[in-house]
Amino acid sequence: MNRTIAAITALSLAPFAELPAADPMTEIRVGFIGLDSSHCTAFTELLQRDGNTGDLAGVRIVAAYPGGSDDFPLSRDRVAGYTQKMSEMGVEIVASIDTLLPKVDVVILGSVDGRQHLAQVEPIFKAGKSVFIDKPLAHNLKDALKIQALGQKYGTPWFTASALRYQKELQSVLASEVAGEIIGCDSYGQSRAGIGHADLAWYGVHGIETLYTVMGSGCVSVTRLQTDKSEQVTGLWSNGRIGTYRGIREQTHKTGFGAMIFGTKTQQHVPLPADYEGLVIEIARFFKTRQSPVSEDVMLEIFAFIEAADESKRQNGVPVTLASVIEKARQESE
Repeated sequence: MNRTIAAITALSLAPFAELPAADPMTEIRVGFIGLDSSHCTAFTELLQRDGNTGDLAGVRIVAAYPGGSDDFPLSRDRVAGYTQKMSEMGVEIVASIDTLLPKVDVVILGSVDGRQHLAQVEPIFKAGKSVFIDKPLAHNLKDALKIQALGQKYGTPWFTASALRYQKELQSVLASEVAGEIIGCDSYGQSRAGIGHADLAWYGVHGIETLYTVMGSGCVSVTRLQTDKSEQVTGLWSNGRIGTYRGIREQTHKTGFGAMIFGTKTQQHVPLPADYEGLVIEIARFFKTRQSPVSEDVMLEIFAFIEAADESKRQNGVPVTLASVIEKARQESE
């Protein structure tokens, strides 16, 4: 076990209790917290779609708490509009999380301000409701580790992921092994920072999760360079592989997402659309099975990567180990 994974695993308090899978004949009632992004309506449209089969069948968003963050304009200025749209889609709007929880079986925590997630997720964990936490998991590594600890304390299943992880274009390349053994990856995407968040937590997380989808876990150290126009974050993996994330900072054109995958057989450039269906299928499957499709080690390592990138920037681009930022965050949490 490499030191990064060992440092994350050492924070585990207890394994999840064995929970029975949901009855496939029973409708799963989903609550949505945070009506301040297009995800709430996009996810609802997919789950409420007529004729859903397979994992999407029998999973419906029935109630929502608008939430919102007064000092985060991209939250504050969108709550009213999305709340109205959700109501028009037949979703019951409630006044608090405490009011929401008895009405639902599971929860999507969709608040765009990651600073809210720790406080919002605790009552969900206490109620034993499986929860998908939309990006970002938290605003910094310290809160991400606290969320992990709370989930394990209450034995409540949870997971977080970017929709880019489940884009068909990426998954098909990885499944086909057309590239051969993966020896490296350069991912790219928009790099907007969020108020009060680690630089790459709010939007850069999409590109970093793409990188991890290709490379897997095991990053040891991170080096970051940033200018007004661009940034480059380079990760060194324990087996000598190198993966990078290029953050596109100049918004002179519509910024896309994608990755260049380097393999022993070929190199594959994979542009990635922003489609939610693959992610929503995984969320619905998670609600039915109560089994996360992404391990806690990977979810937390991604945030350690983000924190190490910030620390490298503060130190003018020197390499920073993930183990060191995990240990620092752990000490600050005690």
